[in-house]
Amino acid sequence: MDIDRRKLLVIGTVGAATAGLSRLGVSTAGAALAGPVTETVLLTGADADHSVDWDFQVTAGRRAGVWSTIPTPSNWEFHGFGSYHYGGDLVPAEKGNYRHRFTPPASWSGRRMFLVFEAAMTDAEVRVNGASAGPAHRGGFYRFRYDVTALLKLGEPTLLEVTVSKESADNSVNDAERRGDFWNFGGLFRPVSLEAYPATWIDRVAVDARADGTFAARVTLAGVTAPARLTAQLRQLDGTAFGQAFSVAVASGATGATLTTTAAQPRLWTAETPNLHQVELTLANAAGVSLHSTVERFGFRTIEVRAGDGVYVNGRRIVLKGANRHTFWPSSGRASSPRLARLDIGLMKDMNMNAVRMSHYPPDAFFLDLCDELGLYVLDELTGWQHRYDEGVGAPLVKALVERDVNHPSILFWDNGNEGGWNTALDDDFGQHDPQHRAVLHPWTTFSGVDTSHYQTYSSTASKAAGGTIFMPTEFLHGLYDGGAGAGLNDYWKLMGGAQRSAGGFIWALVDESVARDDRGGALDTNGNRAPDGILGPYREKEGSFFTIKDIWSPVQLASPAYYDSVFPASFDKTVKLVNKYDFTNLRLCRFTWQLLAFAGPGGGTGHGVVAEAQVGGPDVAPGATGTLALSLPPDWTGADALQLSVTDPTGRVVTTWTWRIRKAADYAARLVGPATTGSVAATETAGDVTLVAGDTRVTISKTSGRLTRVLRSGSPVPLTNGPAPAGGSATLTGLSHFRDGTGWVVQADYSGDLTSVRWRLDANGWLRMEYRYHRTGNHDYLGVNFDYPEASVRSLTWLGDGPYRVYKNRLRGVHLDVWNKPYNNTATGASGFQYPEFKGYHARTYWAVLNTGEGDITMVAEEEGLFLRLFTPAEGPAPQNAVTTYPDGGISFLDGIAPIGNKFHGAAALGPESQPNTAGGDYHRTIYFRFATLTAPLPDQKVVLARVHR
Repeated sequence: MDIDRRKLLVIGTVGAATAGLSRLGVSTAGAALAGPVTETVLLTGADADHSVDWDFQVTAGRRAGVWSTIPTPSNWEFHGFGSYHYGGDLVPAEKGNYRHRFTPPASWSGRRMFLVFEAAMTDAEVRVNGASAGPAHRGGFYRFRYDVTALLKLGEPTLLEVTVSKESADNSVNDAERRGDFWNFGGLFRPVSLEAYPATWIDRVAVDARADGTFAARVTLAGVTAPARLTAQLRQLDGTAFGQAFSVAVASGATGATLTTTAAQPRLWTAETPNLHQVELTLANAAGVSLHSTVERFGFRTIEVRAGDGVYVNGRRIVLKGANRHTFWPSSGRASSPRLARLDIGLMKDMNMNAVRMSHYPPDAFFLDLCDELGLYVLDELTGWQHRYDEGVGAPLVKALVERDVNHPSILFWDNGNEGGWNTALDDDFGQHDPQHRAVLHPWTTFSGVDTSHYQTYSSTASKAAGGTIFMPTEFLHGLYDGGAGAGLNDYWKLMGGAQRSAGGFIWALVDESVARDDRGGALDTNGNRAPDGILGPYREKEGSFFTIKDIWSPVQLASPAYYDSVFPASFDKTVKLVNKYDFTNLRLCRFTWQLLAFAGPGGGTGHGVVAEAQVGGPDVAPGATGTLALSLPPDWTGADALQLSVTDPTGRVVTTWTWRIRKAADYAARLVGPATTGSVAATETAGDVTLVAGDTRVTISKTSGRLTRVLRSGSPVPLTNGPAPAGGSATLTGLSHFRDGTGWVVQADYSGDLTSVRWRLDANGWLRMEYRYHRTGNHDYLGVNFDYPEASVRSLTWLGDGPYRVYKNRLRGVHLDVWNKPYNNTATGASGFQYPEFKGYHARTYWAVLNTGEGDITMVAEEEGLFLRLFTPAEGPAPQNAVTTYPDGGISFLDGIAPIGNKFHGAAALGPESQPNTAGGDYHRTIYFRFATLTAPLPDQKVVLARVHR
């Protein structure tokens, strides 16, 4: 049997205040109700952030057999007890013995008292004052309770003893839960409380509130020994009555009643408009004296799965954009708090997600409370990772899951297990406890008219999206290390985001499950390649896919693909055509802000200056429609370096930002690389090379390869060498000449093969110009040229280009033009280092870059658009499977094409058009400038005035 989520806390963990209940996500509105209410004593802390010590002993592993104390709620491994185990591990007979003393209030005389466990991992045996409270509970993620009225002595000290076993005595529980592909822990990891009900009480409420205003509450009653009346009043969250009270007679001995009414034009709940209501229930005797009152929160909304059509909320077809979320924190495991739940929900909404799948168990109740409040659709899941519960143990767990969570409007579906871990005998059980009769899914296959197939290729996704069954993969684009997630999403979403029978999908997974091992000095352990699958790092560090997903899943999109090139189409008329991808929100409710930006040059700091800005009212564009936004830019707007446009939703969250280049690469090169007006360059030739000298800069070019072989700055070496070497293909030197060119000196190298020519020119002011040409046809992972440079010398990079994250050919969206800086790191995404953004990899649309090294700064400036700057080859975690990409030789590359990346289950070739190799177009030409000196001033002829600078 379940309990009310809204209750009065009379005392907390012996002496705690009412504030403890709010930490549980529970309203204290019941305190204002007429008549007796449910009273609660928290025996543990309210959550992982507010714990209370209990006596504790573990039977195996670290500190075995020693009585000590442990914070509750918690998983005991994180406090130096027992041993860590990932799913599938053979676990010893490790048990935790808990003891706690408390005094139940003497004022509870005549009440029925229940000991309530929000969850215990995995089996729990409970004793009160030495007597068994009831049969052992089996199953690690579910609420359970015992009637302990006869075991308590009110006003006297009481001993509570709990034995928690990691391994269940039921093998099907172990198969469903502890053999799953995720970390498994032990302990009382969710709160424990003591609840006291009046002798006659409202035990449970299950609400069915529809978009048309119809309302029904199925109420479970207990202790009714005489005729009574059950009365309900709908209210706004602020307590304002909504409609008239309604009631039903209750016969003596009744165990339930149903109340119905119809509300006039209620504000509806959706993830975009999370409008909530509450129902106040009072059970009174025949004389009208209140026996028990409670309040339950709910939302008016209707869910429909229209076969062969789509998923509908309140009559509108919706598309779910979500991730799979484990309840996890590196230093506390599955023990969580509202703070951590709010953090995760905020990050998901920052990525423009509107849905989350509980993987692979029901979450804390406060997580669902926050989904209701903040607006997030939920798939709530019965555990069963490729193995199922037996019916005998599974049926009570379905009951516990649904009865606890039934009134959350955020829940759209129930998941019966995962990837074959469903017991079909339990499918009907969900509806027995859910008056809304939400559809039940079998994640991984087709059930209830929804195809939830996992990890489809691009081609199979295209087939399913065009098929006759609703398609909603509950796992896709597996995010092992830096693969998957955002990589490939642009192509997949073109199929999934617009197909008539597509209901969206859920990326695997939200976070890297990296345990901070206190038995290894705090080292983060991802269990090899089994747990580093997140869009976010373990402490919620944002990885590159975070921003790609945010961009692709923005509810406001550009109507023309040309605008995604970050340069203005020739037809730009100070308007932007937009597509409204919201399901319920008109764009007139959004706020649009444009800014004209100015960028400093090397030595001028990071970020940008804002020359001018203004807010623009959103156009009247209905969901699914296209409209035009007029920007009202000033006449001299083309004098800025870039135009940025951001969109803020009705809650104040920025959902997307676009930055368009006004200045081009040639403009920055002309600003920065001024020609010398005086001086000259000296040249010397030996049998093997040509050396050019301008002031304190000395460069040497090989006569046998035409490549740079040595650079000296004030006599000290700068070890940039062996380039330009073709990044694939061949180059055979056919001729080399050198000659004076005004204030500079030229070395001309000509080749047969793929590299055609290289022209070096050192100017008297120290700028070294490299102009090269090559010819490539066919398909290639990358196109361009390489240099060698020792990685150990590098300290940081500052650059003007798209950033701050690296990119792949199939993950180009989500980065933005700005002046960025990042220190060197050797992060292997999801596996080691955990410093983001990662330093190494491909960097898109680079205009200039300053590599800060132990030998000083190396400044590189591009004269043409579209340069990919490659910096070294990133480290990767163990056994990446298909979540790999390729890099050319050398350490620094200047590229016209880069490679895509795969995901755990599929190589890049299976992920769509953007994931294919580059098709070379013939002749290529680029010019790169080098300066081997520190530049300490902004661009010398910056013409705009910086109104304010963002750092």
